[in-house]
Amino acid sequence: MADFLLIHGSCHGAWCWRDVIPALEARGHSARAITLPGHDDGRDPATVTLKETAEAIVAASTPETIVLGHSWAGYPITAAAEIAPKAMRGLIYLCAYVPVCGQSLIDMRKAGPRQTIGTAAIKHPDGASYTIDLAEAPRLFYQDCPAEAVAYALPRLCAQPILPQETPLELTDAWQATPKAYIRCTNDQTIPPEYQAQMVADWPRNTVHEMQCSHSPFFADPQGLAALIGQIAKDF
Repeated sequence: MADFLLIHGSCHGAWCWRDVIPALEARGHSARAITLPGHDDGRDPATVTLKETAEAIVAASTPETIVLGHSWAGYPITAAAEIAPKAMRGLIYLCAYVPVCGQSLIDMRKAGPRQTIGTAAIKHPDGASYTIDLAEAPRLFYQDCPAEAVAYALPRLCAQPILPQETPLELTDAWQATPKAYIRCTNDQTIPPEYQAQMVADWPRNTVHEMQCSHSPFFADPQGLAALIGQIAKDF
Protein backbone atom coordinates (compact mmCIF):
# COMPACT_ATOMS: atom_id res chain seq x y z
CA MET A 1 0.00 0.00 0.00
CA ALA A 2 1.14 3.56 -0.68
CA ASP A 3 1.03 6.99 0.92
CA PHE A 4 -0.23 9.78 -1.34
CA LEU A 5 -0.07 13.57 -1.07
CA LEU A 6 -2.48 15.23 -3.51
CA ILE A 7 -1.74 18.74 -4.80
CA HIS A 8 -4.41 20.81 -6.52
CA GLY A 9 -4.23 22.97 -9.63
CA SER A 10 -4.90 26.65 -10.28
CA CYS A 11 -7.77 28.30 -8.39
CA HIS A 12 -8.58 25.05 -6.55
CA GLY A 13 -7.78 23.75 -3.06
CA ALA A 14 -7.56 20.56 -1.06
CA TRP A 15 -11.35 20.33 -1.38
CA CYS A 16 -11.11 19.06 -4.98
CA TRP A 17 -9.83 15.67 -3.74
CA ARG A 18 -13.08 15.08 -1.82
CA ASP A 19 -13.92 11.90 -3.72
CA VAL A 20 -10.43 10.57 -4.39
CA ILE A 21 -9.15 10.39 -0.81
CA PRO A 22 -11.86 7.96 0.38
CA ALA A 23 -11.48 5.96 -2.85
CA LEU A 24 -7.76 5.54 -2.12
CA GLU A 25 -8.38 4.73 1.54
CA ALA A 26 -10.91 2.07 0.53
CA ARG A 27 -8.08 0.43 -1.42
CA GLY A 28 -5.85 0.37 1.65
CA HIS A 29 -3.73 3.44 0.87
CA SER A 30 -3.19 6.51 3.01
CA ALA A 31 -3.96 9.84 1.35
CA ARG A 32 -4.17 13.49 2.24
CA ALA A 33 -4.28 16.85 0.48
CA ILE A 34 -3.06 20.34 1.27
CA THR A 35 -4.16 23.74 0.06
CA LEU A 36 -1.20 25.65 -1.33
CA PRO A 37 -0.14 29.05 0.06
CA GLY A 38 -2.11 32.00 -1.25
CA HIS A 39 -5.21 30.02 -2.14
CA ASP A 40 -8.17 31.50 -0.29
CA ASP A 41 -6.16 31.98 2.92
CA GLY A 42 -6.15 35.77 3.14
CA ARG A 43 -2.54 36.08 1.98
CA ASP A 44 -1.44 38.89 -0.27
CA PRO A 45 -0.92 36.91 -3.51
CA ALA A 46 1.99 39.17 -4.46
CA THR A 47 3.99 37.66 -1.58
CA VAL A 48 3.50 33.99 -2.53
CA THR A 49 6.53 32.41 -4.23
CA LEU A 50 7.17 29.18 -6.08
CA LYS A 51 9.86 28.31 -3.53
CA GLU A 52 7.45 28.72 -0.62
CA THR A 53 4.87 26.63 -2.45
CA ALA A 54 7.40 23.85 -3.02
CA GLU A 55 8.51 23.99 0.61
CA ALA A 56 4.90 23.45 1.73
CA ILE A 57 4.83 20.25 -0.32
CA VAL A 58 8.13 19.06 1.13
CA ALA A 59 6.88 19.76 4.65
CA ALA A 60 3.79 17.61 4.04
CA SER A 61 5.76 14.71 2.57
CA THR A 62 7.70 11.77 3.96
CA PRO A 63 10.34 9.65 2.20
CA GLU A 64 7.55 7.13 1.47
CA THR A 65 5.12 9.67 0.00
CA ILE A 66 4.10 9.69 -3.64
CA VAL A 67 3.25 13.28 -4.53
CA LEU A 68 0.60 13.79 -7.20
CA GLY A 69 0.24 17.20 -8.81
CA HIS A 70 -2.69 18.30 -10.95
CA SER A 71 -2.40 20.90 -13.74
CA TRP A 72 -0.18 23.83 -12.64
CA ALA A 73 0.95 21.76 -9.64
CA GLY A 74 3.38 20.07 -11.98
CA TYR A 75 5.61 23.06 -11.30
CA PRO A 76 5.65 23.08 -7.49
CA ILE A 77 5.92 19.28 -7.19
CA THR A 78 8.94 19.43 -9.51
CA ALA A 79 10.40 22.28 -7.48
CA ALA A 80 9.83 20.21 -4.32
CA ALA A 81 11.81 17.33 -5.82
CA GLU A 82 14.61 19.76 -6.65
CA ILE A 83 14.68 21.11 -3.07
CA ALA A 84 14.47 17.77 -1.30
CA PRO A 85 14.47 14.73 -3.60
CA LYS A 86 14.77 12.31 -0.68
CA ALA A 87 11.65 13.76 0.96
CA MET A 88 9.37 11.81 -1.40
CA ARG A 89 9.16 8.43 -3.07
CA GLY A 90 8.06 9.67 -6.48
CA LEU A 91 5.91 12.05 -8.51
CA ILE A 92 2.72 11.61 -10.51
CA TYR A 93 1.73 14.35 -12.96
CA LEU A 94 -2.04 14.42 -13.50
CA CYS A 95 -2.80 16.27 -16.77
CA ALA A 96 -0.10 18.61 -15.46
CA TYR A 97 2.65 20.80 -16.81
CA VAL A 98 6.02 19.08 -16.89
CA PRO A 99 8.47 21.98 -16.50
CA VAL A 100 10.98 22.85 -19.18
CA CYS A 101 14.31 23.96 -17.73
CA GLY A 102 14.56 27.74 -17.61
CA GLN A 103 10.88 28.34 -18.43
CA SER A 104 7.99 29.41 -16.24
CA LEU A 105 4.54 27.90 -16.37
CA ILE A 106 3.29 31.02 -18.15
CA ASP A 107 6.06 30.57 -20.73
CA MET A 108 4.92 27.00 -21.27
CA ARG A 109 1.26 27.94 -21.50
CA LYS A 110 2.02 30.52 -24.18
CA ALA A 111 4.11 27.96 -26.09
CA GLY A 112 1.25 25.46 -26.22
CA PRO A 113 -0.18 24.31 -29.56
CA ARG A 114 -3.42 26.22 -28.88
CA GLN A 115 -4.72 28.60 -26.25
CA THR A 116 -7.76 27.33 -24.39
CA ILE A 117 -8.33 29.70 -21.46
CA GLY A 118 -8.27 33.13 -23.12
CA THR A 119 -10.59 35.67 -21.53
CA ALA A 120 -11.84 33.10 -19.00
CA ALA A 121 -8.84 34.09 -16.86
CA ILE A 122 -9.66 37.43 -15.24
CA LYS A 123 -6.60 39.24 -13.87
CA HIS A 124 -7.04 41.23 -10.68
CA PRO A 125 -6.45 44.97 -11.11
CA ASP A 126 -3.28 44.77 -9.01
CA GLY A 127 -1.83 42.18 -11.39
CA ALA A 128 -0.93 39.76 -8.61
CA SER A 129 -3.61 37.12 -9.14
CA TYR A 130 -6.34 35.94 -11.46
CA THR A 131 -9.67 34.17 -11.16
CA ILE A 132 -11.62 32.02 -13.60
CA ASP A 133 -14.91 33.26 -15.04
CA LEU A 134 -17.49 31.02 -13.36
CA ALA A 135 -19.53 30.95 -16.55
CA GLU A 136 -16.56 29.40 -18.38
CA ALA A 137 -15.31 27.07 -15.64
CA PRO A 138 -17.69 24.17 -16.41
CA ARG A 139 -16.51 24.12 -20.04
CA LEU A 140 -12.84 24.37 -19.14
CA PHE A 141 -12.68 22.10 -16.12
CA TYR A 142 -15.77 19.99 -15.58
CA GLN A 143 -17.55 19.18 -18.86
CA ASP A 144 -17.97 15.50 -18.01
CA CYS A 145 -18.36 15.80 -14.23
CA PRO A 146 -21.59 15.12 -12.29
CA ALA A 147 -23.78 18.19 -11.86
CA GLU A 148 -23.49 17.84 -8.09
CA ALA A 149 -19.70 18.00 -8.26
CA VAL A 150 -19.80 21.08 -10.50
CA ALA A 151 -22.18 22.79 -8.09
CA TYR A 152 -19.80 21.88 -5.25
CA ALA A 153 -16.72 23.18 -7.07
CA LEU A 154 -17.81 26.49 -8.57
CA PRO A 155 -18.32 28.48 -5.34
CA ARG A 156 -14.99 27.15 -4.00
CA LEU A 157 -12.83 28.35 -6.88
CA CYS A 158 -10.47 31.05 -5.65
CA ALA A 159 -7.87 33.53 -6.86
CA GLN A 160 -4.59 32.11 -8.17
CA PRO A 161 -1.30 33.89 -7.30
CA ILE A 162 0.56 34.76 -10.49
CA LEU A 163 4.14 35.09 -9.20
CA PRO A 164 4.70 31.32 -8.74
CA GLN A 165 3.45 30.75 -12.28
CA GLU A 166 5.74 33.35 -13.85
CA THR A 167 8.85 32.05 -12.04
CA PRO A 168 11.22 30.00 -14.23
CA LEU A 169 12.39 26.68 -12.83
CA GLU A 170 15.85 25.25 -13.26
CA LEU A 171 16.01 21.46 -13.47
CA THR A 172 18.90 19.31 -12.28
CA ASP A 173 19.73 15.66 -11.77
CA ALA A 174 17.72 15.74 -8.53
CA TRP A 175 14.43 15.86 -10.42
CA GLN A 176 15.68 13.71 -13.26
CA ALA A 177 16.48 10.89 -10.83
CA THR A 178 13.10 11.05 -9.06
CA PRO A 179 10.71 8.25 -10.12
CA LYS A 180 7.81 9.76 -12.01
CA ALA A 181 4.74 8.97 -14.07
CA TYR A 182 2.22 10.93 -16.12
CA ILE A 183 -1.55 10.61 -16.53
CA ARG A 184 -2.82 12.22 -19.72
CA CYS A 185 -6.50 13.18 -19.93
CA THR A 186 -7.64 12.76 -23.51
CA ASN A 187 -10.71 15.05 -23.31
CA ASP A 188 -8.94 17.87 -21.48
CA GLN A 189 -10.23 21.33 -22.46
CA THR A 190 -7.63 23.23 -20.39
CA ILE A 191 -4.24 21.73 -21.21
CA PRO A 192 -4.51 20.35 -24.76
CA PRO A 193 -4.12 16.56 -24.75
CA GLU A 194 -1.63 16.80 -27.61
CA TYR A 195 0.48 19.16 -25.50
CA GLN A 196 0.40 16.70 -22.63
CA ALA A 197 1.66 14.02 -25.01
CA GLN A 198 4.39 16.35 -26.25
CA MET A 199 5.61 17.08 -22.72
CA VAL A 200 6.29 13.38 -22.06
CA ALA A 201 7.23 12.26 -25.57
CA ASP A 202 10.67 11.12 -24.39
CA TRP A 203 9.48 9.38 -21.20
CA PRO A 204 9.45 5.57 -21.04
CA ARG A 205 6.13 4.38 -22.41
CA ASN A 206 5.32 2.39 -19.27
CA THR A 207 5.33 5.61 -17.23
CA VAL A 208 2.68 7.38 -19.35
CA HIS A 209 -0.99 6.54 -18.81
CA GLU A 210 -4.31 7.83 -20.13
CA MET A 211 -7.78 8.53 -18.81
CA GLN A 212 -10.69 9.22 -21.13
CA CYS A 213 -11.93 12.27 -19.27
CA SER A 214 -11.76 16.02 -18.76
CA HIS A 215 -9.29 18.19 -16.86
CA SER A 216 -10.91 17.09 -13.59
CA PRO A 217 -10.70 13.29 -13.26
CA PHE A 218 -10.98 13.72 -9.49
CA PHE A 219 -14.68 14.48 -10.08
CA ALA A 220 -15.26 12.82 -13.46
CA ASP A 221 -13.91 9.40 -12.43
CA PRO A 222 -12.55 9.35 -8.86
CA GLN A 223 -12.70 5.57 -8.60
CA GLY A 224 -10.83 5.10 -11.87
CA LEU A 225 -8.24 7.67 -10.83
CA ALA A 226 -7.69 6.01 -7.46
CA ALA A 227 -7.29 2.62 -9.12
CA LEU A 228 -4.81 3.97 -11.66
CA ILE A 229 -2.58 5.83 -9.22
CA GLY A 230 -2.59 2.82 -6.93
CA GLN A 231 -1.37 0.73 -9.88
CA ILE A 232 1.30 3.32 -10.76
CA ALA A 233 2.57 3.26 -7.17
CA LYS A 234 3.57 -0.39 -7.59
CA ASP A 235 6.24 0.68 -10.07
CA PHE A 236 7.88 3.23 -7.76
